Amino acid sequence: MITAVEGIRVGHSTDLHGLTGCSVVLCPSGTVGSGEVRGGAPATRETDLLRPGTLVNEVHAVLLAGGSAFGLDAAAGVMRFLEERGIGFAAGVAVVPIVPGAALFDLAIGDPKARPGPSQGFAACEAASEQVDEGTVGAGTGATVAKLFGPDRQVKGGIGSASAAEGSVVVGALFAVNAVGEVLGKDGEVVAGARPGQPGEEEPEEAAVPWPQGPGTNTIIGIVATNARLSKERAQLLAGSAHDAVSAVVRPAHTIWDGDTVFTLATGQVDAPQDLLERLAEEAVAESIRRGVLRATGVPGAPSVGEAR
Repeated sequence: MITAVEGIRVGHSTDLHGLTGCSVVLCPSGTVGSGEVRGGAPATRETDLLRPGTLVNEVHAVLLAGGSAFGLDAAAGVMRFLEERGIGFAAGVAVVPIVPGAALFDLAIGDPKARPGPSQGFAACEAASEQVDEGTVGAGTGATVAKLFGPDRQVKGGIGSASAAEGSVVVGALFAVNAVGEVLGKDGEVVAGARPGQPGEEEPEEAAVPWPQGPGTNTIIGIVATNARLSKERAQLLAGSAHDAVSAVVRPAHTIWDGDTVFTLATGQVDAPQDLLERLAEEAVAESIRRGVLRATGVPGAPSVGEAR
């Protein structure tokens, strides 16, 4: 799990009636953060602050949320949780928690008026621990995948976590998987694809499939954490490698309809070469995405991968 990185904790808030939720990663003191946004339909906050050359290097928590851009309101609850504990950037007259976040579009399933807000963000922080629940929880509650042939053939997505290590170096990942396309296995086989059509129904040619009319239908949002000591520049490069893993496992990814976003966190306990971190990150990201769909339980309108077979 991502909590194999010492000091990292994860909490979820889940609304199984509205089919939405949020997930929070809490960071130990001194964690350096960066990230990268790809695709044309992001719903994010504080991503400009993560760019190299900006004032603040430290990140105190990261929010992943459902609810599309509405779900970013949950960050207010995360900030309140941290401020009450004196955690944040010392700005003289106040301590300001640095909480980057990203949201995925899950309004087309469940209740479109149900969105995570400040109370859900606060609750996710209160629930944070070293144990990481996966599947239909938190930001993965309303996630769906395999929508290339329309929502009638979609299957359930979810949130998953994994880690990879070599010697004392650890890289962990937590990803919420809400893809219009398929999720691929290690050998390129489809592990989460569209459900079969009606008997006698012919599969349309790929070029004839209408692209989903709506933003965020292929949004993959996630966090990569490592115990390595990184500058902001190196942390941003690590986010690029994580995106390489996203494009290798999710087909398609990084399109005009995507809000694909990866945050990177470096807690600074060990030294490690960049190529090692990139290799471990690609392993952890790919496995976390697969676990997100394989561990998800079905909901009305989106059966689990196992139920769809």
